[in-house]
Amino acid sequence: MTSHGSGASSGAAARSSERTGIGSGWLVFAAVLMVFGGLMMIFDGIAAIAEDDVFVTTRNYAYAFDLTSWGWIHLIVGVVVTLAGAALFQGATWARVVGVAVAGLAMLANFLWLPYAPFWAIVLIAINAVVIWALCTAPRPSER
Repeated sequence: MTSHGSGASSGAAARSSERTGIGSGWLVFAAVLMVFGGLMMIFDGIAAIAEDDVFVTTRNYAYAFDLTSWGWIHLIVGVVVTLAGAALFQGATWARVVGVAVAGLAMLANFLWLPYAPFWAIVLIAINAVVIWALCTAPRPSER
């Protein structure tokens, strides 16, 4: 009976350490999505900077910038999102806060990008929403 009790507690401790280690599933998931989403924003930015003819522009759009300006915005935000995602792989605590902030900024940039690439903007908005959720629900470092 003693061995059964210690086995149950060691099993619970093993499950707890799996959930809260530096490789916590939600943090790794958020990091992968951030790197992916950031790279996609970088590619959007490069496409908008290099070829304005790739995107169809909407007339009378309230947030109508030059497509090259939107390209630079996407490129810069994409680089920051990718770097924050890479920092999450390193286990940096600050990367969680920065990750939530830049994912929110990326959601806003993609919302304003909707008239130019609607399907892809919606996909990136959803990815960033999942990133924010994953970063907010992952265990805190004090729980490790």
